[in-house]
Amino acid sequence: MTVVTRFAPSPTGFLHIGGARTALFNWLYARHTGGKFLLRIEDTDRERSTDEAIAAILESLEWLELDWDGEPTYQAQGVERHAEIARTMLEQGKAYHCYCSPEELTEMREKARAEGRPMRYDGRWRDRDPSEAPAGVKPVVRLRAPQEGETVIADQVQGDITIANAQLDDMVLLRSDGTPTYMLAVVVDDHDMGVTHVVRGDDHLTNAARQMQIFQAMGWPVPVFAHLPLIHGPDGAKLSKRHGAVGAEAYRDMGFLPEAMRNYLLRLGWSHGDDETISTEQAIGWFDFDGIGRSPARFDMAKLTALNLHYIKIADDTRLARLTAPLLAVRLGRELYDGELSLLAAAMPSMKERAKTLVEMAENTEFYFHPRPVSPDEKAAKVLTPETRQAIGELAVELGGVAAWTAPELEAVVRGYAERSGLGLGKVAQPLRAALTGRTVSPPVFDVMAVFGREESLARLGEASAA
Repeated sequence: MTVVTRFAPSPTGFLHIGGARTALFNWLYARHTGGKFLLRIEDTDRERSTDEAIAAILESLEWLELDWDGEPTYQAQGVERHAEIARTMLEQGKAYHCYCSPEELTEMREKARAEGRPMRYDGRWRDRDPSEAPAGVKPVVRLRAPQEGETVIADQVQGDITIANAQLDDMVLLRSDGTPTYMLAVVVDDHDMGVTHVVRGDDHLTNAARQMQIFQAMGWPVPVFAHLPLIHGPDGAKLSKRHGAVGAEAYRDMGFLPEAMRNYLLRLGWSHGDDETISTEQAIGWFDFDGIGRSPARFDMAKLTALNLHYIKIADDTRLARLTAPLLAVRLGRELYDGELSLLAAAMPSMKERAKTLVEMAENTEFYFHPRPVSPDEKAAKVLTPETRQAIGELAVELGGVAAWTAPELEAVVRGYAERSGLGLGKVAQPLRAALTGRTVSPPVFDVMAVFGREESLARLGEASAA
C-alpha cells in the first residue's frame, strides 16, 4: 500500500502555527514512507474563503519547503461529485429526506438546552413517508446513521476512542439548497484522492466518528486516523495572538529560517529521545506516530529563537546572504546588486555569531552598504577626535603597504602600530571601527576591513583622517 496523506486547510485566514505543524507531520510521514503528500484547499465556505488567504497558505508552505505532490485540489470544484454521493446513499436507503422546519429545529435545540444536553436531531423523518411532507418545504438529506452499538476510532495518537452511536444523530449531508455539507465533502474527497492516513488536530475527533459512518455506509475503506494534540501558549492557555499565533509567513518576516521553523514545529509534540536539534533528513528518517505525545505542546519563542541561531551558524554563507538581502533592501530603500550580494556573503562568517534572526543580520550588516563619506552615529563621532583621526591617517599609510589583505595580516600591522605608539590596541581599533562603519559596535574590525577590501577600506580611512 502506498501511503497518501493530505493537508486540507480552509482558506479563511493565514496558515497558523497549528496548521503549519499539521502540514509538516503529514509531509514527514509521506516522505518517511515513500508515499504521497497531497494538498487540498477546502474552500466550500464561499463567503469566508478568499484568494488572498489561498495565496498566503501556498506561500507559507513554499517558505517552509513542504512540497506537495501534484497540483492542489479545490473542494469547491467537487460540489457535484459530493451531491452525487448523497443521491447514491438516498437510492440505497442509507440516507433520507428530512422536512423539518426551522421552527422544529429551534424547538429541539431549546429542549436540549433546557435538559442540559447537546443538540441532537431526534430522527422524526427517519422512517416517515415523504408523502406526509408539508407543502413548500425543501428537504435536507440526512445520513441514516446506526442508532445502536459503538463507533470506534483506532487513533494512532490518542489510542482507541469509543463513541456510542446513540450520541451521534443523523447528520445533514445535503442542505435544502442542494449543496453538500463539509462532513460529506471531506469523506468523498479523501476517498477519491486515495487518502490512506488522516493526520490533523484532535479538535476533529468527533468529526472522525461521523465521517467513519459515511465511509462505512458507502463501503469505502476507512483511512488511518492520527489526531494531534493542540498547541498552547507558555502559560498553558489556548494559543492566541498574544502568544505568537500569527501566520507562518510572519515568522519568515521576523527573520526565521525555514529549517529552524521545521525543527521547532517538529518538537512541538513529537520527540526522538533527547534530541532537540533535528535536521530535516533525520526527521524524515525517524518520523512515526509513536513519537507523538498526547498532551498539548507549549509554544516557546525563546526555544524557536535559539534553534534559529543554531541554523544560522551552520547555514551556507551564499544562501544566508540571499535570504538576508530582501530584509536589507527594505532598510536601504533599494535592491542590492550582484557585487553587493557577494560582499554580503563574505560578511556572513563574522556575523553568524552575532545574529539570532535574519532581521538582526540585516541590521548588523547595513553599514557595509552605506555610501561614503561615512556618517558616524553619536557614539562613533565622539571616538573620532583630532588625535584619533591623525592615528587613522598614519595607520592608513602602513596598511596600504600590506601585501595580503587578510584579517591576520591587517591585525598584525595594527597591533604593531599600537605597541609603537603606546596607545594600546583598544584605543586604535575603536577609532578604526568608527571610521569604517560609523558605529562603535561591529564584528572584529580586521574582519570588517577584509570584507570591505583594500580599496574601500583605505578610502574610508582616508576620508576619516582628512575630516
